[in-house]
Amino acid sequence: MQVARFIDLIDYQDGSIVSKEIMKKDAGTVTLFAFDKGQGLSEHTAPFDALVQVLDGVAAVSISGQPYSVKQGEMVIMPANESHSVNAEQKFKMLLVLIKK
Repeated sequence: MQVARFIDLIDYQDGSIVSKEIMKKDAGTVTLFAFDKGQGLSEHTAPFDALVQVLDGVAAVSISGQPYSVKQGEMVIMPANESHSVNAEQKFKMLLVLIKK
C-alpha cells in the first residue's frame, strides 16, 4: 500500500502513447495514459461503460460523432457500445476507468 498521485505515475514519451495498468479485476480496469501531441486512439466501440478523467492538458474526445474538449480536472463518460475516439491536440494524461459489470 502506498499513497501516490496518478499524474506522477506515468511520463510522456515523444511521438507515442504510453499506458500503465494500475488495477485489473473481473469488474473492470483502471489504466493511466500519456499522449504526446498528435497521438490518438481511433474511433472504436467498447462493450462496457468507461470514465475518462483528464489529469493534465486537454483531450479532444468524440462520442457518437459529438466532439468534446475535456480539460485537466474534468471527466467524461463514454457509454457502452457508442463509438468514441480520443486525440491529443496537445499532450495530455488521462485516467481510464472501465466498468465491466
